[in-house]
Amino acid sequence: MSTLLPPPRLLRLASGSAIRLHLLQAAGVWVSATAVHLDEPALRQSLTAEGATPRDVAGTLADLKARKLAAREPDALILGCDQVLEQDGTVWGKPETADAARSQLRRLRGQTHRLLSAAVLYEAQQPVWRHVGEVRLTMRTFSDAYLDAYLVRNWPDVRDQVGGYKIESEGVRLFSAVEGDYFTVLGLPLLPLLSYLSQRGFLPA
Repeated sequence: MSTLLPPPRLLRLASGSAIRLHLLQAAGVWVSATAVHLDEPALRQSLTAEGATPRDVAGTLADLKARKLAAREPDALILGCDQVLEQDGTVWGKPETADAARSQLRRLRGQTHRLLSAAVLYEAQQPVWRHVGEVRLTMRTFSDAYLDAYLVRNWPDVRDQVGGYKIESEGVRLFSAVEGDYFTVLGLPLLPLLSYLSQRGFLPA
């Protein structure tokens, strides 16, 4: 006689990110998503002005997203995420226009920058796990002509990406080296998260 196992714990992703949702679903996590709206540029600017490190900025924004959804769904297991780009002490967000993306990419080309991807897990309205992954990426020295053509082909698809690129698509051609975890580049420290969910029994281990 077969025994029916209880369904896994549903994870609620406090994000409208299609790639984060896809990564979790592809890993076999039972997950649904709800976009949480914050004034991220204003919060990022305020935190930076107060002396917060890029790591703290990413972690704080991820925490605020998870907390906001947890207030609406107090019994849910909530995951908040955020990603920031840092170069030479400057924290960058998502470009709002193609011209802003062009300016960002011109400043990044030929240089190395960091992506910091934060994840915070809330259970019963309390933070129970947090992690910030870091990746170093070096851009090649591409021409202005290639950059203009790249934006014609890829805008507005890269509008919601820090730095103005998607490394999982043509954006990978902008780089000469990537040091670190691929999932962290995509905005989710997936392996540490899966490890924690397995340890807690939310996923079969």
